Amino acid sequence: MTTKILAPVENRAKELQGIGGGIVRYGLALVLIWIGAMKFFAFEAQGIQPLVENSPLMSWLYNILSVTALSAVLGVIEVALGLLIAAWKWVPGLSALASLGAVVMFLITLSFMLTTPGVWQPGYGFPYLGSAGGFLIKDVVLLGASLATAGASLVSLRRA
Repeated sequence: MTTKILAPVENRAKELQGIGGGIVRYGLALVLIWIGAMKFFAFEAQGIQPLVENSPLMSWLYNILSVTALSAVLGVIEVALGLLIAAWKWVPGLSALASLGAVVMFLITLSFMLTTPGVWQPGYGFPYLGSAGGFLIKDVVLLGASLATAGASLVSLRRA
């Protein structure tokens, strides 16, 4: 008796999971493509400059590339990751790699929270976020989305 009552709820739950998974995947792809495309404009290149120049992981890149050139390279990477994540039905293996690439990218950007001045609200410190911290904190969710899409792509690859 209980099974008959719970079956419709379980079916709806699976539908919600599927819809949510699609929103996570294509939302992540959209964010990567959109933010990547913005990297080709001077305002975005200048906007990320304080983050990059204060990062021990990335600041050395300014010795090789100009501010606008590095921003464009990052834009190409982000757009490519987004497109591959969105193309998981056709290239699940590449999509999984792109999701794992996004994981690395978001781990690096989250490291900026430890190295960039202005992340923590002046005079208050942790846990009060300043403007840079408010900008970066979203990457926690994007990191989770990247892990979820990597797992889903790997499952899809195994089925294929």
